[in-house]
Formats: sequence, C-alpha cells, structure tokens
Amino acid sequence: MRYTVPGIDGFGRSDTRTNQRRHFEVDRFHIAHAVIAALAADGKMSAKDVTRTIKEYKIDVETPNPIGV
Repeated sequence: MRYTVPGIDGFGRSDTRTNQRRHFEVDRFHIAHAVIAALAADGKMSAKDVTRTIKEYKIDVETPNPIGV
C-alpha cells in the first residue's frame, strides 16, 4: 500500500501557522486531496473524485513545489 507523510518545518518563515500549512501544502485541504489521490491511484476512488476535490478545495495544481520556493 502507498505510504504518504505530510509535514512542515517552517523554519525561517514568519507567518501564521495557517498560512504556513497552506504554503507547504499540509493544510486540511491538501491532506484530504493527497488521501483521495492516493486512493484513486490504488483504484479505490476515481479520477473524478480527485478533480472534484481540487475544485472544491481550490487547490492550485500549477503552484511550484513549496520545497523549492
């Protein structure tokens, strides 16, 4: 089975925890999206579920990887 671990350091950034979680894509919306995407990859949910999650949670899939920003 797939194993995904979200987490943030936030070292060196002075912002609220909420904004840091959003920036590092580990807020509740990104975590829900990651879970649904993993379930879809395992055939337990559909690609439509993933797309719906992206739209519903307003996830910008064009955002650069936060590790490199």
